Amino acid sequence: MELHVAIKGNKDLIGQLCRQLADAIHSGRLAAGEKLPPTRLLAEQLGVSRKTVAEAYARLTFDRLLVGRVGSGTFVADDVRPKALPPSDGRFAGAAVAARWRSMDTPLRHPAPDGNSRFEYIGGAPARSLFPHAEWRRCVLHALRQSARSRGLYGSVEGLPELRDAIARHAAFARGVRCGIDDIIVTNGAQQALDLVARVLVEPGCTVAVEEPGYPPARLLFSAQGADVVGVPVDGEGLCVEKIPDGTRLIYVTPAHQFPLGMPMSPRRREALLARAHELGAIIIEDDYDSEYRYEGRPTDSLQSMDTRGTVAFVGTFSKTLSPELRLGYLIAPQAILQAVCIAKHLSDWHTSTPTQWALAKFIVDGALNKHIRRCHAVYAERRARIVARFEADLSPWFELIPATAGFHMAALCRKVVDIEMLLRLARRVDVGLYALEPFFHYSAPLRGLMLGYGAIDTSDIDPSLDRVRDILLQMDHSS
Repeated sequence: MELHVAIKGNKDLIGQLCRQLADAIHSGRLAAGEKLPPTRLLAEQLGVSRKTVAEAYARLTFDRLLVGRVGSGTFVADDVRPKALPPSDGRFAGAAVAARWRSMDTPLRHPAPDGNSRFEYIGGAPARSLFPHAEWRRCVLHALRQSARSRGLYGSVEGLPELRDAIARHAAFARGVRCGIDDIIVTNGAQQALDLVARVLVEPGCTVAVEEPGYPPARLLFSAQGADVVGVPVDGEGLCVEKIPDGTRLIYVTPAHQFPLGMPMSPRRREALLARAHELGAIIIEDDYDSEYRYEGRPTDSLQSMDTRGTVAFVGTFSKTLSPELRLGYLIAPQAILQAVCIAKHLSDWHTSTPTQWALAKFIVDGALNKHIRRCHAVYAERRARIVARFEADLSPWFELIPATAGFHMAALCRKVVDIEMLLRLARRVDVGLYALEPFFHYSAPLRGLMLGYGAIDTSDIDPSLDRVRDILLQMDHSS
């Protein structure tokens, strides 16, 4: 790769080279410690004499911007720091739009702002130690072989046919979803699926209904598209359908495992939601983010499987079953928006990484995904049972768990007044990462409580960490 230097004319060649190299160093384009091309090579690239380059290097070395190392070459000095650009005065045409984006809070960004504690109850993070490295490595090697046989062109917007077929079979088997290969669009995680639906349905001033409390990135995404986002309360049966306002165009729900409270939407409420959506002419986004892990009761139908009018867009993700780092998800789109979503996907990023799609297709077809889910289910069930036992015993004076039958997080509501902010600070001091429910409320007074994810914490760490939480709560009671 050539170093970008532009020499003009034949005058003051050494001075031009010195000024450009110095500017590259001060601007940060040449970082501290970076090696410069040998004098002979750079001279050939610029069409100047080697002596010119050597003299420029010597001057910059004298100015302590470069340093020569015998037998190694010439490097940018280690103690050189780029000069900061002057702050913008904000007088550019899009300043108001940029300011609106900057003002958006992102409470679910990982890692947590406070950093990772030894004992982490962060939600949405699967067990890293359970990732099937050997199986995934084998599938990646298969993907590389497939890629070596390809023509090296752009892939299908909808996704690799082999992966879409594997997803269709998996979703039908695990969630009873009714779909074929042509209904599926592979996305870069569930968040892109939400973004694509919003792009083709949302315009400034239209009404979008979301759960309250709910998933902040979805609410913020719809708001960023200019929608009038309305929070619809949830109760023990899920979304209160009768409170969805007239004129709603899009409804976002998490029926299998309400985020963040955890209860499933009742069958009666699901039927009512489908009927209300049909009455409004609205599309429902069913975010099925972690329903593969179910611990109690009979399986519940997905909304999509109950839909007879083509109003449900089903969103799935492999971030919870495998790893968020893969950025793989999918959208099962109703026919009314399928073509529009494909065009939006084409214009936004063309297609998802093909080698990764090959690897996941192989992983699913070979049965490795179901095997991995079963393995994780056993571990999560044990962790869940341990947390439930503790909150029903020595932690019960302070907290009550909301019944949840799926996923790998639970919510605990305060039975009495607890200073949650102080509890979180004190827990962090003893290396326990706890998280409040408050950030998930936006349209109503927040319930006081905790969101307890049990994907990132080892089973053996649950009791020691909750011992620390109990001791903190006792101290807080005694000091009040």
